[in-house]
Amino acid sequence: MRAQSSATTPMAIAVDTTGGSAPAPAPGTASPTTQGTLLALLGVVSFSLTFPSTVWGLESFGPWSLVAVRSTLAALIAGAFLLGGRVPLPERRHWAGLAVVAGGVVIGFPLLTTLALQTSTTSHAAVVVGLLPLTTATFAAVRTGRRPSRTFWFAAVSGAAVVIAFTVQQSGGALSAGDLYLFGALLVCAAGYTEGGRLARLMPGWQVIGWALVFCLPLMVPASAVALSLEPVHLTAHGVIGLVWVAAGSTFFGLYVWYRGMAAIGIPRASQLQLAQPLLTLVWSVLLLGESLPLAAPVAAVGVLVCIAVTQRAKS
Repeated sequence: MRAQSSATTPMAIAVDTTGGSAPAPAPGTASPTTQGTLLALLGVVSFSLTFPSTVWGLESFGPWSLVAVRSTLAALIAGAFLLGGRVPLPERRHWAGLAVVAGGVVIGFPLLTTLALQTSTTSHAAVVVGLLPLTTATFAAVRTGRRPSRTFWFAAVSGAAVVIAFTVQQSGGALSAGDLYLFGALLVCAAGYTEGGRLARLMPGWQVIGWALVFCLPLMVPASAVALSLEPVHLTAHGVIGLVWVAAGSTFFGLYVWYRGMAAIGIPRASQLQLAQPLLTLVWSVLLLGESLPLAAPVAAVGVLVCIAVTQRAKS
């Protein structure tokens, strides 16, 4: 454990799990909190492209093929980094946590949302992301025993309510056939985020997602072969770009910076930054998929940004 901790990035070891203050940053450098917030925001931007990229990927691949191949490619990228860095296997006591990360964010969330996007629009699927920050904060409170302040919870619930109202209004108030998939994805992803954020305090964030991906490789390689043999493949530029992004951008890079950010600023505070994700997804949907941007979007954006600002200042 000591040897592994000594290799942890400066951002990860700056976290004080007892609630104390982190060491003061060197002159001219950003504080660990600022760095962590920026990394978490970069993760949110990466995640916001996931749904539009998945829609692109479904132009070329079936849902099972897309999920299996995306996880396989991401695992190969992660394995190359781990091998190049000669990173030793994580301690056995971390394996169960890594399995939760793998089941939640490597397999569960991608599979369930991909199945949902066969019948749901990207804007309707954004309701999952709208509820994810609140769900993640709740999971974190139960898992870690830390209790954010009432102000934090009020702002978090308010932000979730704004996002839900916006997405439901946009979809006309009707529930799609993919809603069961979406709510299942919400639960497994929140569990994966919480466990990954906890592990990122004990090892570098990129190793958390790296090992979670590698642990899935023995399952994903044969799954890719079977899925590709059963589902038709029609390669297009959009389909290939979508696959590459969800594998390298969302699954590997996005989760890498996301877990580093969570390790630096805490799971509850980082999770609330995701309130902006559905609105960013809508912007990408307009630019990449040609969907129309509703007039209520700017109003919802302002409301969400206010809630984010409150959660970042509130005690968490």
